[in-house]
Amino acid sequence: MSATDVSGYAPSARQVDRLAYRRRRATRSALIGLVSTLVVVGVVLTVLVNSPGWPRVKASFFDWDVAKASLPDILVGLWLNVRIMVVCAVFILIFGMALAIMRTLRGPVFFPLRAFATAYVDLFRGMPLLLVLLLVGFGVPGLRLQGLPSSVLFYGCVALVLTYSSYVAEVFRAGIESVHPSQLAAARGLGLSYPQTMRYVVVPQAVRRVVPPLLNDLVSLQKDSGLISILGVIDAIRAAQIAQAEYASFTPYVVAGICFVLLTIPLTRLTDRVARRQGWQGAGGVP
Repeated sequence: MSATDVSGYAPSARQVDRLAYRRRRATRSALIGLVSTLVVVGVVLTVLVNSPGWPRVKASFFDWDVAKASLPDILVGLWLNVRIMVVCAVFILIFGMALAIMRTLRGPVFFPLRAFATAYVDLFRGMPLLLVLLLVGFGVPGLRLQGLPSSVLFYGCVALVLTYSSYVAEVFRAGIESVHPSQLAAARGLGLSYPQTMRYVVVPQAVRRVVPPLLNDLVSLQKDSGLISILGVIDAIRAAQIAQAEYASFTPYVVAGICFVLLTIPLTRLTDRVARRQGWQGAGGVP
């Protein structure tokens, strides 16, 4: 007998059987996934702990006492990485959108803007981030520009914004060009100006379509914010380096790595969820 809910809907017997079958399939799939994961992890751990050099590796990289002693300073540095990521992300999104709009402008009068945006993207997308950090962090302060901070933290953030805005600009441009030209023509036919068409019709659709790759870039930014340590800023990686020198153990690097992974997992899962909601194929992640 089928159950009846408060709205009066009663699934048929075939529907009840179909739902029960799907629950059994889901339960079986979850159990198979759990068992296979445990087997793989067990095999890897067995090979690892039985390797000839495991005792020495364990003492150098997995010292529990060193991990506990270095964790507070690493967390303080990690908080700086989080603030760097948040502040830089705001400027990256704004600057990236401006560059994307420059590259999509039509007409010969806008050629200088298109040329500037194209050269900017080609330059900073092709240059390694580490090199940009060194050039901006150690080169630009030598100019002694008036009105700008002298902190290496500031110039490290500038380098991150310069590099990542070139990637984000291309993501935004892909979204803008994915909007069908008929949308633009319809908006212009309704009497909207070009800026109004971009603001109310094209850009909202473009941003909605590129949210997953944008979130993916933010995940990368979270990790790459640690590269700013080469300028002398005491973030999580620099704090781990100081602790490594103090305790003569590589365990602080492992602790910093785990902290970064735990920091990026929530945003990664959010990216997968948004991608699945938008119907992106292959956005698997953890079910």
